[in-house]
Amino acid sequence: MNTRTDAPGFLSAATRFLFFTGKGGVGKTSLSAAAAIALADAGRRVLLVSTDAASNLDEMLGVPLRNQPVDVPGVPGLAVLNIDPDAAAEAYRLRVLAQLDAGASEDERATVREQLSGACTTEIAAFDEFAALLAQEGAGWDHVIFDTAPTGHTLRLLSLPKAWSGFLAGNDRGASCLGPHSGLKMQEARFNAALAALSNEVTTTVVLVTRPDPRPMQEAARTADELRTLGLSNQRLVVNGVFHATVQKGGQVDPTARAMEALGLRAITQMPEALARLPCDEVPLRAFDTVGLPALRALLAGPGRESAPAAVPAAPAGAELPAEPLSRLADELAALGHGLIMVMGKGGVGKTTIAAALAVGLVRRGHSVHLTTTDPAAHVAGTLNGSLPNLKVGRIDPKAETEAYITKIMATRGKALDEQGRALLLEDLQSPCTEEVAVFHAFSRVVNEARSAFVVLDTAPTGHSLLLMDATGAYHRQMMQQYEGGNHGVHIITPLMRLQDASTTHVLLVTLPEFTPVSQAAALQDDLRRAKIEPWAWIIHKSVAATGTTDPLLQARLAGEHRQTARIAGGLARRTFVLPWLAEPPVGVAALGALAAPAAQAA
Repeated sequence: MNTRTDAPGFLSAATRFLFFTGKGGVGKTSLSAAAAIALADAGRRVLLVSTDAASNLDEMLGVPLRNQPVDVPGVPGLAVLNIDPDAAAEAYRLRVLAQLDAGASEDERATVREQLSGACTTEIAAFDEFAALLAQEGAGWDHVIFDTAPTGHTLRLLSLPKAWSGFLAGNDRGASCLGPHSGLKMQEARFNAALAALSNEVTTTVVLVTRPDPRPMQEAARTADELRTLGLSNQRLVVNGVFHATVQKGGQVDPTARAMEALGLRAITQMPEALARLPCDEVPLRAFDTVGLPALRALLAGPGRESAPAAVPAAPAGAELPAEPLSRLADELAALGHGLIMVMGKGGVGKTTIAAALAVGLVRRGHSVHLTTTDPAAHVAGTLNGSLPNLKVGRIDPKAETEAYITKIMATRGKALDEQGRALLLEDLQSPCTEEVAVFHAFSRVVNEARSAFVVLDTAPTGHSLLLMDATGAYHRQMMQQYEGGNHGVHIITPLMRLQDASTTHVLLVTLPEFTPVSQAAALQDDLRRAKIEPWAWIIHKSVAATGTTDPLLQARLAGEHRQTARIAGGLARRTFVLPWLAEPPVGVAALGALAAPAAQAA
């Protein structure tokens, strides 16, 4: 493994297109922003693009994100844009409507608008913006750097050029879910050009970002293999947040710091073979939050040359975390008897661990529980690493759900069609959009199941979950329009209505006690409230405040932790629960059960 000696390799040998991807919470946004600034400081013209619906680049850079390039003050040559799914979808609708004949009636236009109102249109429109940057509109930039959504969603995005190019080959009608064929066929050349750019090792590099931790490394290894099958073979690895304990006076090393360093070194030396053979850069753990230009410039500075940002006020000595233990949360949920428990938050904050611990805790309190996930990069089963009576473990698998959905549609809508009609229906169902619809239907079944039992749902990282919420909202509006003003004698209850019902659904927001995860949890809470879904509680995960660490770097980071917990207590959360940093990651039924054990068992 070739480790860095000065400038990281993804900077010294930067290709035109750089994709930063990896499991949520590994530092993709910080590293992509720092790389963009470094290249711009070197005199290049750089466009930094976020494909994450839950991006916080605006906070990091101090500029508002738009779906058009915005110059970054203080960094000549750097502009940033966010591929906003809603704005992209509206622009896409207008382009498709403009393709209609001048003589098209208002009814025909209304029909097209209705065809273009679904979640699949939002996906293809956002992808269309992404493809345009690869195909032509990125021509004015020396480098285009993509800060991508967490792994599962990014794999979906990077697979779309191949999927749509294949779907359009020989298809002169286009997908029915996207309106008239001109709305899709007019972009065929762009999709093919995007595919060519992604596959070109000279122009495109995928930077796989991980932490020195086995789980994100395993996910990075899977991603590396999947990207190779998509034709993206020019890959680099970045291990971010590498920690080294400080030897203090008398040769003493703080026990917490020693344990953290040992865990990181073990993960690096035992990394999967798919990663070990990649060129690798290491970025050390910094004492500061990577917010603002000084901090981002310091993030990638070479040894001895980093200029840390100005110090921030320390937290008061002995500050207490205003939070309760996870066992108390499990007690309160168990008393409800049934319901949907949605564990949500930014990628990498530990949603899967929290969801699995609560599921085991509810079973230990005498309940039957279905633990499932909507995350394309799911690893619930690996976290449990075992079975437990009355605990059912599942997953909303996009591929399996899509196959089942296609089979169902062919058996129902296709039943009365002739051979040609069935062939055309099946052709339309091969559209990549079908996956989004199938996943929504599976999600709806899970929501309904919680009417009489406990369902603990480990959701995908924030951006992907918000797209699912959008689909839920779109379905709700469609159903309301169908039954509005009619006397059908039927009382409609949509999945959105169940999510809004506080007696059925309990949303738990998980965060790390760090600036970016707290900000993104707050933004997610605002989005949920706009949908009239009120979060039930916040969970602060991996707190080191209670360890009593004396390590100087961890002490510096602790000041930031106290600021974030005070921020949460200052009005963000109605209830707050805490789970401490553990020297040994909680994997397996026994370890998970200990996190939320009933008081009698924990004693």
